[in-house]
Amino acid sequence: MSAVLVSALSRDDFHARADAELTFVYGQQAPDILQRLEALIAQHQKEITCEPTPLWNEQTQMMITYGDSVIEGEDSVPLEALERFMREHLEDTFSAVHILPFFTWSSDDGFSVIHYRKVSPAVGDWPQVRHLAGRFNLMFDLVINHVSRESLWFIDYLAGTKPGCDYFIELPEQTDVTSVTRPRNTRLLAPVSTRRGMRHVWATFSEDQIDLDFANPDVLIEMVGVLLYYLSQGARLIRLDAIAYLWKELGTRCIHLPQTHAIVRLLRAVMERVAPGALLLTETNVPHHENLSYFGNGDEAHIIYQFTLPPLLLHTLTAGDAGAMTEWAATLPPLPKGCTYLNFTASHDGVGVRALEGLLPRHDIDALLELMQRFGGFISMKTDPDGQDSPYEINITYFDALKGTRRGADPWQIARFICSQTIMLGLQGIPAVYVHSLLATLNDHEGVTRTGRLRAINRKRWQREALEPLLEAYSTPTHIVFEALSTRLKIRRQEPCFHPDVPQKIIDLGPHFFAFLRGPLPDGRRLLAIHNVTDRSHPLNLPEAYAGHRWHDLLERIDPEGEKPVLKPYRSCWLVTRD
Repeated sequence: MSAVLVSALSRDDFHARADAELTFVYGQQAPDILQRLEALIAQHQKEITCEPTPLWNEQTQMMITYGDSVIEGEDSVPLEALERFMREHLEDTFSAVHILPFFTWSSDDGFSVIHYRKVSPAVGDWPQVRHLAGRFNLMFDLVINHVSRESLWFIDYLAGTKPGCDYFIELPEQTDVTSVTRPRNTRLLAPVSTRRGMRHVWATFSEDQIDLDFANPDVLIEMVGVLLYYLSQGARLIRLDAIAYLWKELGTRCIHLPQTHAIVRLLRAVMERVAPGALLLTETNVPHHENLSYFGNGDEAHIIYQFTLPPLLLHTLTAGDAGAMTEWAATLPPLPKGCTYLNFTASHDGVGVRALEGLLPRHDIDALLELMQRFGGFISMKTDPDGQDSPYEINITYFDALKGTRRGADPWQIARFICSQTIMLGLQGIPAVYVHSLLATLNDHEGVTRTGRLRAINRKRWQREALEPLLEAYSTPTHIVFEALSTRLKIRRQEPCFHPDVPQKIIDLGPHFFAFLRGPLPDGRRLLAIHNVTDRSHPLNLPEAYAGHRWHDLLERIDPEGEKPVLKPYRSCWLVTRD
């Protein structure tokens, strides 16, 4: 694929786009807000060095990790330990790293930010962040929807002083909020004691994460300032955390509101003005058709998460039936120009199940949830508008989620897990691999007991002295999985058919296989990815349209031209041809 360079948005073009979005959101206040925005950009622009670059290519591969997921003892600096681990074990594998929130925080492992511009001393400092940015394209979280109740802004609110006294949404306790979409089962209006007495403030996620009021344009200016600061510190990807809930309007669901989309478009324009080539990612763990809306008309997110993939892949591999996944993948619409998916199976959060709505019958979803509990996981619940609780997330490591099928645990866990990752790596988009998937980490029940948080099951902190023997011993799941994924990542980054812009076509080979074609490229090169999603061997019979070509397997698993080729349980092949 040819590389298309992204040039900076001109001042006039930025002015026109920003004015349109600000007018829609803030009406007559727009000219004043735009003037403030342009002054803010002028203030930061000299500090941001981001040359025009192609958006992505087949070498664009991301690792997701906390700054302290791999540590080297009490005296070491976690960010330095992370850099050493990647240099020693993952050279020429990943181009980008998502360092989960590394700012000072009070809860939710970083997603309750106390100070947006301070690195937590527990993981390092800004020079160490910038050093990492010299080796990898870094993704920072812009935790835009809420702040910690320990933040200076919220302390201002409690005291009734500027500026923070006007940054939050205060409502009477008896306000009817039943129409508001709830991602948790905690109460929406959190009681807080202020100098004016007891008050109730909007808190979508927890009583320690207080939502900001973007109806106040001062809040918008503050967050654009944070965005510009992150870009000046080396961020090349910005993840908008919990962005779907940004704008609140009583009487609506308070999710995906038009004002929210307008602010995403505004942030995109700011980034195109000061940092051409920097990418915007929206985090919206909702059903797929809602998630797609954040591409806008190619003017909102560059990248959205493929949230349907993790739970649907678990269903596919534990049921041994690719039917639902083949049907879903075949319905994915063509990507807008300059937009792509972030494909992943695991992250710091659990496996969301809302994305399965409308894709699987209720009994299949219930069977999956029951199985995940049998494999040591937990189910997190949310409160629906009718007051009933429903599941929204499975808390489990992805490795342990695949320790068996609906019949129970079996000897195929490692092969089944590697199959899951191979499927993810081949699909159209950018692959993102969670550090605990690389390391085949088991459920951390001790972490759940210690913290009291279900998500801790998938957030283990590895000590290098405990991890290295597992990586070196040939028979350990950690070694086998790490070597298999590292090898596939290195193969993948050399294969032009895996460029995110190369089209994808789903091939229905029956319930035993999940298969898709990537290509063709201008020179005719194509890649046919086939995966056996069952615990039995099956003959590989290529459709007539593909059987007459000379294929070569990049994974060196099968000879497709051999007599009666067979794909063993959970094996995959990446077949390429120019014919």
